[in-house]
Amino acid sequence: MKIVLASHNQNKIRELKRILSVSIPEVEVFSLDEVGLTDEIEENGTTFEENALIKARAAAEFSGLCSIADDSGLIVNALNGEPGVYSARYAGEPCDDQKNNEKLLKNLEGIGDRSAAFVCTIACVIPEGQPLAGDPIIGTGYCPGEILFNPRGNAGFGYDPLFWFDPFGKTFAEMSAEEKNAISHRGAGVKAFADAFNKRIAEEKEKLWKRYGL
Repeated sequence: MKIVLASHNQNKIRELKRILSVSIPEVEVFSLDEVGLTDEIEENGTTFEENALIKARAAAEFSGLCSIADDSGLIVNALNGEPGVYSARYAGEPCDDQKNNEKLLKNLEGIGDRSAAFVCTIACVIPEGQPLAGDPIIGTGYCPGEILFNPRGNAGFGYDPLFWFDPFGKTFAEMSAEEKNAISHRGAGVKAFADAFNKRIAEEKEKLWKRYGL
């Protein structure tokens, strides 16, 4: 089965491809650029799920293929959930990881509660006429942690250098790809999505068995 990842972010595409290859190994994965959709998809939703659905629907309409999009971000309790859906452009356009991190640290100056969580919602839209077509398939994952006072590590992207995961004693930017995928919000979101996706497959098989008396 061919799947389009509704993203131009090469870091995110690499990470999602790695995770999907484990969760749903039988799929062939393409990026937006690989199917010829080079324009940016406007994300004007107010929740992670709304934005993921906007991107997945746009990619499915353009390509005619099963399309998956994720919307993810950082929510910081002391900042009333900021930066939230604006995580990638927290410091304004164009998106800049370093400026986003600097703004986050500035907004947390003098605040003792550094608790936070990464959130990732995966949305899958399958066009009519394609196998498994139906309502969108949704999966959401979370990873709790806290924000450090200074960045640590050179791996990862986004807020990874500031996001401390206590069970590993490391920031996301100090983890290997395998460590991060095992516990990250994106890994958890893909697992939740894969469970729902495989449930859809099982339901479709059951319908065929009943239809044809198998």
